[in-house]
Amino acid sequence: MEVVPTKAQKPSTLLDTRVIYCGDNLDQLAKLPDACVDLIYIDPPFNSNRNYEIFWPETSEKRRFDDRHESTKAYIDYMRPRCVQLARVLKKTGSFYYHCDWHASHYVKVMLDQILGENNFRCEIVWKRTYAHGNVGKNYGNISDSIFFYSNSDDYCWNQQYEQLTPEEIDEKYPNKDQDGRRWQSVTLRNPGVRPNLHFPYKASNGMTYQPHPNGWSCNLERMKKYDAEGRLHFPAKPDGALRLKMFADESPGERIQNIWLDIPPIGAQANERLGYPTQKPLKLLERIIQTSSNENDIVLDAFCGCGTAVLAAQNLKRQWIGIDISPTSCSVMATRLRKNTTLREDEDLWKVGRGFVVQNLPFTVDLLRKMPPFEFENWAVKQLNGRANKVQIGDKGIDGRIYPVGVTPRESGAGELALEESWYPIQVKQKDKAGRPDMDAFETAMRRATRTKGFFVSFDYSEDAEREVTRFWKEEQRTIILLTVKELLDGNFAHKLA
Repeated sequence: MEVVPTKAQKPSTLLDTRVIYCGDNLDQLAKLPDACVDLIYIDPPFNSNRNYEIFWPETSEKRRFDDRHESTKAYIDYMRPRCVQLARVLKKTGSFYYHCDWHASHYVKVMLDQILGENNFRCEIVWKRTYAHGNVGKNYGNISDSIFFYSNSDDYCWNQQYEQLTPEEIDEKYPNKDQDGRRWQSVTLRNPGVRPNLHFPYKASNGMTYQPHPNGWSCNLERMKKYDAEGRLHFPAKPDGALRLKMFADESPGERIQNIWLDIPPIGAQANERLGYPTQKPLKLLERIIQTSSNENDIVLDAFCGCGTAVLAAQNLKRQWIGIDISPTSCSVMATRLRKNTTLREDEDLWKVGRGFVVQNLPFTVDLLRKMPPFEFENWAVKQLNGRANKVQIGDKGIDGRIYPVGVTPRESGAGELALEESWYPIQVKQKDKAGRPDMDAFETAMRRATRTKGFFVSFDYSEDAEREVTRFWKEEQRTIILLTVKELLDGNFAHKLA
């Protein structure tokens, strides 16, 4: 007998959850209704594309200020409309977390103040994201990230989180022991402000009468008697000493989490959760944010999902969730991670009744790309490299597209043709099972004509003759051709070749 899935609770009749959307988050966010999400967390890569810093790697920080400023401007221009949409879909009681590093954090803060409101800024969380750098030159090591925390009003979800003390910290903070070996510390019973109604002498069980501080006690007479009966009062050695309250270590939830987070280490090389994703964040980091700023069955949205840590944390904590990422590889990694680490199944029928999840809008496969019209295939490949495709396909002189370093703005010469004297890298695309030596010869001619010393070639695979010719081209002319396969572009596993 077939078991019919029962329908789980759905948090919104207007919104589908437990969905991973593959595509541009600006397009997907525009489809969501107003005020539908309880918690937003985003961790967008600087300049918001997978290939950023290919030409300006983090190890090369000596770029001119105007170059970096131009790239920062492009990043803020990219993020602003997306943050406007995110603010629109956030509930009035919702919270917003923006995770970034030092590259543009100060610009991000100004942008968020403008969109979400300065009065809705709660704090900047500083997370120690890595360990000390051994060689930083004439500078302090950049080892922290910033997480800007905003709410959409004063009425937002807050579940106080605590940091557990180590045994050494407990010994230091709770130096005393009672007859049962319980550790305790004493705290003042003085009221921090003047409270005349709490200004009374107290006759304790030890027979002594204690006078209050001029401000008064921190509790009323009934509470004081209760503390006394429970053995929680610490009597001073001298009659004129201060009566204090015992706080036991085993009853303390820990220390309230502050805005500097040193207790969540980065993902080490041997960590079980490590996926090899370059900007992967620890699961504990997202669990803390989600536990603090949402309740069970609330809707959590991550519009730059990456490898899906926020989605996984939300699922583990019994929240509803929505994930968005432009990378098909990231979406596939997320789906695999959910299947492996949760009881959810990737099944549309189960998803319809609230017991599964789905991935929507996954685009191309190798087989589909083989059948794609040639010019459309060229455009796809160039865009995967974050390049600029030709406006015309006829008479392209052996170059199908161009990659521009960050900060370089393409100029156009007559008839809409791109000016050739600028800094750029040519792209050639061949929809072939194996590009061969003649294809390399033609691209080499195009590179010489355009006076380029580095170019990129995309095909499904390459013959040995093609690979030998690329080696010869470098040895004899010091010109580099980077060979990329369609599978590498689909997997997003090519950034190391572009450096």
